[in-house]
Amino acid sequence: MKLSKRSIYIILVIVLTIAVDQISKVLVRDNIILRTEINPGERIPLIGDAFVLMHVENTGAFLGMGSELNETLRIILLLILPILVLGFVLRHIFKDKSLDNWSLFAFASIIGGGIANVFDRIVFGKVTDFLFIDLGGVFRTGIFNLADLSVTSGMIILVFMSFNKKKTNP
Repeated sequence: MKLSKRSIYIILVIVLTIAVDQISKVLVRDNIILRTEINPGERIPLIGDAFVLMHVENTGAFLGMGSELNETLRIILLLILPILVLGFVLRHIFKDKSLDNWSLFAFASIIGGGIANVFDRIVFGKVTDFLFIDLGGVFRTGIFNLADLSVTSGMIILVFMSFNKKKTNP
């Protein structure tokens, strides 16, 4: 079976997204955890106080949501449901040949980020989060990781693409 350039593009974006996320988490686990175990809640500035490393092990989903659920619900909502959704989205982007490259990139980024976080939940029972942005109260994030950034970026691209299509097709 010969893969098309389009299929290779999709697979490459997904694999690179997973790889970058997992490498960043290994680096954080190997280098930052020791510092934060000695000084819990330690903030390690990357760019002043605006962009900070801050290690957290998240047993929930986005911003820790769902961490208080019982084990069965957490497995259903944080493992089984995401795996099913990611599978359907992956199937969709391979089948829908009308998707442009930006949409393919966005969907592949979402799938790669989703797989990376699901992998953490399966292997470690939690997700390693470590990035925090605080622009002086104007903009402030929760603690996140590169997989979260990939999912969010993919969603933003899809929203922009959706608005762009509406402008060109009234």
